[in-house]
Amino acid sequence: MAEYKEIHGTKIRNYTTNPDNPIQGEVWYNDTDNVLKFQYAAVTTSGSWATGGTMNTARRRLAGAGTYTAALAITGTADPPLYANTELYNGSGWTEVNDVNTAREELSAAGKTSTSALIFGGNDPSRSAASEEWNGTNWANTPSMNTARGELGGCGDDNNSALAFGGLEPAASNKTELWNGSSWAEQSGDLNTARGAIMGAGIATSALAFGGYLPPGYQSLTESYNGTAWTAVNALNTARGYGTGVGASNTSALFSGGATPSDTSNVELWNGTNWTETTNLPSARVNAAAGGNTSNALIFAGRNPSLTGTSVEWTGAGQPVGAWATSASTNVAKYSMGSAGNNTSGMIFGGQTPGTTYITQTETWDGSSWTEVADLNTARDLMGGAGASNTADLAWGGRESNPTASAKTESWNGSSWTEVNDLNAVKEAMASTTGAPYTAALTFGGAAIPLPGTTKSETESWNGTNWTEVADLNTARSYIGGFGIQTSALAYGGYNDPSYKQFTESWNGSSWTEVSDFNSPATGAMGNAGVSNSSGIKFGGAPPYLTTTEDWNGTSWTETTDLPTGFAYGGSIGVATNAFAVAGQQGPGGTVSSTTFEFTKPGFTTKTVSTD
Repeated sequence: MAEYKEIHGTKIRNYTTNPDNPIQGEVWYNDTDNVLKFQYAAVTTSGSWATGGTMNTARRRLAGAGTYTAALAITGTADPPLYANTELYNGSGWTEVNDVNTAREELSAAGKTSTSALIFGGNDPSRSAASEEWNGTNWANTPSMNTARGELGGCGDDNNSALAFGGLEPAASNKTELWNGSSWAEQSGDLNTARGAIMGAGIATSALAFGGYLPPGYQSLTESYNGTAWTAVNALNTARGYGTGVGASNTSALFSGGATPSDTSNVELWNGTNWTETTNLPSARVNAAAGGNTSNALIFAGRNPSLTGTSVEWTGAGQPVGAWATSASTNVAKYSMGSAGNNTSGMIFGGQTPGTTYITQTETWDGSSWTEVADLNTARDLMGGAGASNTADLAWGGRESNPTASAKTESWNGSSWTEVNDLNAVKEAMASTTGAPYTAALTFGGAAIPLPGTTKSETESWNGTNWTEVADLNTARSYIGGFGIQTSALAYGGYNDPSYKQFTESWNGSSWTEVSDFNSPATGAMGNAGVSNSSGIKFGGAPPYLTTTEDWNGTSWTETTDLPTGFAYGGSIGVATNAFAVAGQQGPGGTVSSTTFEFTKPGFTTKTVSTD
């Protein structure tokens, strides 16, 4: 029998309290508490939704197939017309591909990939029995079902294996038909309860039918299929129809949205025995379509409440999540300072201390502590900053007093600051590519005096000697957030009179493009960490003083672990997986602080081993 050391590479050791840096899975004995303890990665306990790409054609009553990163959106209606359109999702955007042969709505589909799918039934506009197969490029007509119907349920692996059940003929149907790759055959095992507006998940030999409509109302019924017969099992928590269903088998399904009869955002998970309510859709949605499974799914199109082409991505529980922990404090409590560098070699400079005193102080970070070094030449706050480490950095702009904004730029060589060429325009409260090399910086947005109304959209690029104006933001903003490098950056939030915004824009080196808004309340003065327009986090912000942290994956924002307390107007350095929120204004009232918080992803949880 293998010993603990052979499995984990270490013996069980004794510590007075806990080890400083335990490895995942390590077990140790805590002498103070007289217990065994171990550490494991923190993961989500429930699923979450994030914004996906928007389809080219908004519609509802369509069919879906494939996965969350490679989905098919098939036919549908805009009340009218009926569509024959097919669109393919690649994880971020939709592309029009070849149309089906017969335009229709309220059909069903089978297909666990985007390269092999089958559609069947629907209304064109009369009840249809038509069936078509997709080979990844084209649709081809196949033999029809035996019974024409719409609002039917369906599921299956691909264009060689599918199951159709229920629907309206026009009367509610309980018929089940099996597709074997060449023909449809009626099965002896009918549904126990005929109904329309029914959802399905699984494959032809292991399927689940749930919800639906049968006068006088919506149904919570669930039936499980074993390849031969349907068996009634535990019902949904909320009776509804016209939603979306995905799942691998009759033991695993996700039911999202639908009508109760009012449109709903409810989401339920099936574990083979019971339905459990989980995280709701961002908004109510009905007559949508879906692809994927209970771990990762894409819901798209439908009505919410008007016709839409938007999509939302589902990520199930068990995903690694970050964790915030208190780190070493700065030497002086301050706020509205500039930042540069990375998570092991960073710096903060300037800012204000309580009482609106503008300061020149600079502190460097070595991964464990803050050290005071040579001061800036000009005291100011609300600056921009850039630098890949704490040995070569750049500081620019800001506010020297109120009401004096600055265009001054200073360069840091590891020991002192030197004035270099100014910005083209005076500005403060701008965003910057904090971790970019100091010879290739980018700054965007901001404001002139007086704040906050004189917002700016200008973007300037630094080549090591001079600033050059490049393409403007689409929306001028001050107190704007941002991260990235000179050729790949993200801008978000900030103030544009008369309100704060949730807008996000992506920079490709030559222009800004509007992308998905963040989820937390509209705000500015947040913390930022990231190295490109495809990966980063934002945290905190004001007003009010938020604790919210969101992760950007290149397409959408997802909320993750909150800060321990409200945070705004502070320093921020690092990357999406390891970042620091430095000093600033903290807590519900925005108290000026020297406290630093460190974000680590994945985070870890320490547990006590029961000896009972």
